[in-house]
Amino acid sequence: MFKRATGLTIAMLGMVLTVPVVAQPAATCQAHGQAALEAWTQGRFDQVGKDFAPVMAGKLTPEMLRQVWGQLQSQAGSFKSLGALAPRSLGGQDVLVAMLTFSDAPLAAIIHCDAQARIDGFRVVPAASVQPVAVAPEPAIPDAVSRAMPVPSPLGPLPGTLTLPEGEGPFPAVLLVAGSGPHDQDETIGPNKPFRDLAAGLAKAGVATLRYDKRTYAHAAQIDAQAFTVDDEVTDDALAAARLLAQQPGIDPRRVFVLGHSLGAMMAPRIGQRDPQLAGLILLAAPARPLLEISAQQVREQGQRSHETAAQIAAGEQAIVAERKLLAAADPRHPPVGSFGGMPQRYWLSLHEVHQVEVAKKSSMPMLILQGGGDFQVSPTLDFARWQQALAGRPQTDFHLYPGLSHLFMPAGKTETVADYQTPAHVDAKVIADIAAWVKTRPAR
Repeated sequence: MFKRATGLTIAMLGMVLTVPVVAQPAATCQAHGQAALEAWTQGRFDQVGKDFAPVMAGKLTPEMLRQVWGQLQSQAGSFKSLGALAPRSLGGQDVLVAMLTFSDAPLAAIIHCDAQARIDGFRVVPAASVQPVAVAPEPAIPDAVSRAMPVPSPLGPLPGTLTLPEGEGPFPAVLLVAGSGPHDQDETIGPNKPFRDLAAGLAKAGVATLRYDKRTYAHAAQIDAQAFTVDDEVTDDALAAARLLAQQPGIDPRRVFVLGHSLGAMMAPRIGQRDPQLAGLILLAAPARPLLEISAQQVREQGQRSHETAAQIAAGEQAIVAERKLLAAADPRHPPVGSFGGMPQRYWLSLHEVHQVEVAKKSSMPMLILQGGGDFQVSPTLDFARWQQALAGRPQTDFHLYPGLSHLFMPAGKTETVADYQTPAHVDAKVIADIAAWVKTRPAR
């Protein structure tokens, strides 16, 4: 799921594009941007880039635009309409924004132009990202126990927040590792902030946390998309953050845990394998199957819920089958060229080489594996059950299934589509209590 809606599928169109702060001839840019969006939404992919800046044209080829458009519809439902571009200020930058209406989730297109009115920013985000949204009251985190803590990365510091319980410590601590896509440190999804909920609840229970903006969120413009791997996206920064967390006053360095959600949970065994000093791993909605296998299931199930034709669903499934065959035959020393679903083949090959269940089986690290019973993305029967079977009898391994909770560990919605994530909610208190109890009863490393 793309970050904008869920946290698992990877359609990071905005990640590979820059949005520099320069003056833009508004009227001409608006005309160019509207024409590009109309061509894109009408399937005229070879005409979308007519007014792209050279760097943009090299990154967004017609074939990549075709793939991303197909993936957006598999996630947000069938396309309904395109609105008119209008000037907006987002993050201190002047851009143009148009609404994209789909059957299951509203999206927004963001356009930016250079001084010659050439399009040099072209991305899609959830509509909630550019519109005020209703939010549930946030759990209180006393200012006295939270402080900014940037996490080092090769592209520059990643803004982060260390949250400590009240008292002297030293406290056990949990590093929060987000799912796929350019997530902020709260793992914001529409009006919901799962990681902020976890930080607040765990602090009240006596457990410290560190959460941070992902590299794809904080430094998107600096990323070399063609060389990007899943370790760049998740593993390397998590390892740096865990080392930083263990060094902080008030933190017990022998009781630092990693909590991953979705893709972050899939990568947690790999993070533990590379940092044996960790005290344990907590996996929330962890895929046990390859992501492309899960994507095929989502194409099929979400397509049916969105009333796509059998031919449309079959085409999406066949594209994934072809991609899996390509990766199975690929030489890791020479990754295939091109992209799939808006991401380079090097990235998909790096994911293909992740075998999370096998790594977990060989680990002696304590693990807590949690699953929402109403999760329509990571399956309680095809993923969670596989973890239970593979790790049955393994020492210090615990499992919890929460009936009625979604992929975000919030009350599951009625549509079983990404539209459900637009309902304001909070992470269930029982989930937070179970995490805190498990952490506090683990022995120090």
